[in-house]
Amino acid sequence: MTLNPRLTLASYGKAYGVTILASAMALLLTTGCSTKNYVRSQTGPLIQQTNELDSKAAQDHNNITDTDQRAQAGIARADAAASTADQHAQAAGQSADTATQSAQDAANRVDTLTGVVANLDNYTQLSDVSVTFAFDKSVLTADDKAQLDQVAASLDKTRGYILALTGGTDSVGDAQYNYALSNRRADAVVTYLATKYNIPPHKFYLIGIGKENPVADNSSREGRAENRRVEIKLMSNMTQTTASEGSPSGGE
Repeated sequence: MTLNPRLTLASYGKAYGVTILASAMALLLTTGCSTKNYVRSQTGPLIQQTNELDSKAAQDHNNITDTDQRAQAGIARADAAASTADQHAQAAGQSADTATQSAQDAANRVDTLTGVVANLDNYTQLSDVSVTFAFDKSVLTADDKAQLDQVAASLDKTRGYILALTGGTDSVGDAQYNYALSNRRADAVVTYLATKYNIPPHKFYLIGIGKENPVADNSSREGRAENRRVEIKLMSNMTQTTASEGSPSGGE
């Protein structure tokens, strides 16, 4: 059988073309797979890192939220504790103010001891102490308190006593104002002795005389300073306590 050279060449060309096309397609597929694998190898770690960062960011947010909540809770507890302490301080202050006012209200305010203290003639004056004040003031100084401490120390051994307090002022100012100021000064002495030493209020007899009956000359600075005073007279009816301790007014 004789072969046609043209047909043989054509058939060979077609076969060769098919082979080349198949090889090209195989190459493309191989290259495509390689490219995908390469992309995966490069992007995989990035995606993982991104996911890890997202997880860390979420955890950090949760930690920040938790810390903020704890901080807010701590602040709330601190505010509550401060509020409670403030309320206790206010209550203590109110109690102190009430005790002070009660002591002042319960003290005997008189114009004179005569006719107020029963059997006054039977009382003997044991001591006479004066505390002085700054101009237009009714606040006790450290020296004043030291003198009052000495008075209080002597009371433990004294029976049937009363304390006669006379508040005074200098001659400067309105008479009515000075009268009120002299009473405030006497109140300051009562408050100190009653609250610190638990002296019963009924032991006190307060007399506010304003600028009347000065003990020194008001024409000098020194004299006016002496007149801004409260005189504390310790008086006792000790001679009657043996026979009848409760009968005189002002007894224990």
